[in-house]
Amino acid sequence: MLPLRYAGRWQIAGIAVLIAVLVAALTPAIWFMPDLRGAGFVLSDKWLHGITFAILTVWFSGQFARRAYWRLAVGMLAFGALIEVCQYFLEYRSAELLDLVADVIGIIAGLAIAFAGAGGWSLRVENWLEPQSPGLQ
Repeated sequence: MLPLRYAGRWQIAGIAVLIAVLVAALTPAIWFMPDLRGAGFVLSDKWLHGITFAILTVWFSGQFARRAYWRLAVGMLAFGALIEVCQYFLEYRSAELLDLVADVIGIIAGLAIAFAGAGGWSLRVENWLEPQSPGLQ
């Protein structure tokens, strides 16, 4: 983990984000995404998986050093697998291998964004919010 002043708060926020994603993934899809085919718009849940996991990966890359990104990728993959296992046991959701593939693509995209400069963003946010005084070190 990066040397964050508010590491505990970042961890709590991260857990809250994961819980929110899990709850959304286990809620009936019609609650979030009504059938819009009549409007000429088809939103594939694969896109939602990919975008969600790209955002999650960028979020957590803000708290971890680059050398730990492989752990981040493994953790995100495990979270995606957990979602699919949970959905398998719900009659109103379906578990699909292609959802996990979309998760992996999102994780790769999120890692690319992190390596391109977004990684460590939470440390930059902390430094921006509370710049250290030169005389107080």
